[in-house]
Amino acid sequence: MAAGVGTALAQSNERATQVNERIAVSKMIAAARARAGARWFYWIAALSMINSLVVVFGGNFHFVIGLGITSVVDAIAKRVGSAGNVLDLVINGFVAGIFALFGYFGTKAQKWAFLVGMGLYAIDGVMLLGAKDYLSLGFHAYALCAIYRGYGAAQQIQA
Repeated sequence: MAAGVGTALAQSNERATQVNERIAVSKMIAAARARAGARWFYWIAALSMINSLVVVFGGNFHFVIGLGITSVVDAIAKRVGSAGNVLDLVINGFVAGIFALFGYFGTKAQKWAFLVGMGLYAIDGVMLLGAKDYLSLGFHAYALCAIYRGYGAAQQIQA
């Protein structure tokens, strides 16, 4: 009888260990997904700054993943002249820095960073609707879906 109890305890401990291992693996996978979603904020920030630098140096192209608001600042700065270029880079650098912070806190699975970042990026997307930049708008939608998956993973980590 004692052997039966000992075997049952051993099996119970083994099951508990397997459950704990599965939970740990699930959390690791969720953390990787949260980081992947949060990295989109870094891309948005970096490509928005590249778009601004292209405008400052007289280029004619832009990345669709960038921010629409930085394009507005670029257009206004272009009208002002050379003094506008400095302001353009300062203002757009600030905006890009905010999105980089969302990326930083998002990689730490901070749900607020995902929510605020997605909200601002969605508002930015609505601005693109007014400009009839449908390609950028479509990419905004795709990026928001990817960021949302990261948010879902951050929720899973904290659950």
